[in-house]
Amino acid sequence: MPLAYHRQWVLRVAATIGLAVVTAIVQPAYAQATGSAADRAPAAQAGAVSGTPDGAADLMKTERFRRLASELRCLVCQNQSLVDSNAPLAQDLRNEVVKLMASGRDDGQIKSFLVDRYGEFVLYRPTLSLRNALLWLGPFLLLVGGAVAWWRLGRRRPAPAQSAQEALQHVDELLGPRH
Repeated sequence: MPLAYHRQWVLRVAATIGLAVVTAIVQPAYAQATGSAADRAPAAQAGAVSGTPDGAADLMKTERFRRLASELRCLVCQNQSLVDSNAPLAQDLRNEVVKLMASGRDDGQIKSFLVDRYGEFVLYRPTLSLRNALLWLGPFLLLVGGAVAWWRLGRRRPAPAQSAQEALQHVDELLGPRH
């Protein structure tokens, strides 16, 4: 295949990967900006606070609570935020967040408390740290390594083609004299 065809194919693959990365970054931000996570949350969620004061139900209705709970992961569901999850543990975590908010802690302090208690897994979007740098950078390193390997293999030149006569002579040499 001509080299120009390979370049076009590489550009198409790179464009596809770039589009996927941009979509993965923009889609959650768009969902959060349009309020779709809050719209999907069950209406009974605010009233599901059992054993907490009436002020807790009001705190659960605030934008601050929705924003903070959307940044925290349900430890049971794993692919849902606290806002989206109906699991009993998520309800307990929502109650804990409300208690921490009522005690006057800011969002950073609440996240820090939950990370200390449950680990960084509780954060829906973990921070970039030395401990998890390989998880953040690994896919990009693999992509670059694959692109370099592909480029190097594409630069190898094929052996010059033999003429048909030369190939037949080589076969005759390998087979020996005919009887």
